[in-house]
Amino acid sequence: MLRSARLRPLRLARIAALACACAAAAVLCACGADGGSQGGATDAGSTDGPAYQVPASIQPAAYDANAASVTAAGGIDTSHVSEGYVAASATNSARLKFQVVCGDASYNYDLPGDGAPIVCPLNMGDGAYTFRIMQNTSGNNYVEIASALAKVQMDDEFEPYLRPNQFCNFTDSSQCVQRARQLAADASNEGDVVRAVYQWVVGNITYDYDKAAELANATGYIPDPDATLAACSGICFDYASLSAAMLRSLGIPCQVITGYVAPDQLYHAWNMVYINGTWVSVEFSINPDEWTRMDLTFAAAGSSSTTGDGTGYTDRYVY
Repeated sequence: MLRSARLRPLRLARIAALACACAAAAVLCACGADGGSQGGATDAGSTDGPAYQVPASIQPAAYDANAASVTAAGGIDTSHVSEGYVAASATNSARLKFQVVCGDASYNYDLPGDGAPIVCPLNMGDGAYTFRIMQNTSGNNYVEIASALAKVQMDDEFEPYLRPNQFCNFTDSSQCVQRARQLAADASNEGDVVRAVYQWVVGNITYDYDKAAELANATGYIPDPDATLAACSGICFDYASLSAAMLRSLGIPCQVITGYVAPDQLYHAWNMVYINGTWVSVEFSINPDEWTRMDLTFAAAGSSSTTGDGTGYTDRYVY
């Protein structure tokens, strides 16, 4: 689903690993298999916009070993930068980071040392990128052991937000994708799609206070949408990751945002969605042809010392 006519500049941001002790996650058959809610869902509201059809398959993203620039230190695959992502893989006993740089902005991702590849979004738009595999030497000190350059011209500005990545991982066979397709089966337009996902997740979510407390001071947490679905609970990063996986698999551009919310500048995660139809509910409006905030964690769990009060959002990182 190409959206080249939607010419809205993407935000620049920087990144770090997240240890977000905030909210709630979603579910599969055990959590409302009929798609109905178990409390908390809001008024259906109204939708408008062009006719919608569920995509036949997802937009893929994967590491291509045959296309990667490979050295003894690791491989960097830049063969899909026009599709909005870069991938890397390395085998090393030391701690590794994969750095994505464009202009003055940079994102640093934990890179496994066991050869497992990661996929990272090109969330800083078109331009000249530098990609680096960095090896830890001591403390917080790293040294570059492999690098690659790429002049990025994406097929569409929404490419990074329609595909899986390190913090929003899914495949065509993922359970969250199957559930999303069920929810969108009767959608008339994109507003219907967003509403269906929103209401189902909000109506079936359990806020995991124990997990929030456990991860309060942790770093490097990676959400797993299908694991969240199976557990029927999670924290805010799980919530945002699952929601993004479901919406992206349905062709709806969706960002995972981490940053701060009022009061007390709590670290939190939420989504931004972009549709060509409107959705108006009791709680908020999602407008056509613009990025609109959607905090399903707050909608599901309400105000608390870990979710904030639903105001004062400050974006920090965009995935």
